[in-house]
Amino acid sequence: MKILPFYCQYILSLSMYMVNNKHLFTKNLEIHSHSTRMASNFHVPTAKLTKYQKGAHYMGIKIFNHLPGYIKGLINEKQIFKNTLEKFLLDNIFYSINEYLNHSIDDFNNHSN
Repeated sequence: MKILPFYCQYILSLSMYMVNNKHLFTKNLEIHSHSTRMASNFHVPTAKLTKYQKGAHYMGIKIFNHLPGYIKGLINEKQIFKNTLEKFLLDNIFYSINEYLNHSIDDFNNHSN
């Protein structure tokens, strides 16, 4: 029926929030003067308060950064990004945020073929 479970819908919503508001976030490339593997990821701010860590701003960054590279690369193509992410989430169902964040990116890339 192609209905996303709650946590997959949450991942989709926060990822779209990041795409629509990318100008509000800092990339690692802007923080470090040297090139790193994660240069194109958004910078995760230091946060000690659990309330902040569970908020949309912080969780949006973590969720977006954990997406496979082929999806993150579509950040400037909103509709294509959304469609690709929806297909990815339908192929990889997650029933918690921890399950998503603990899932290996290498496993994600295997599903993209």
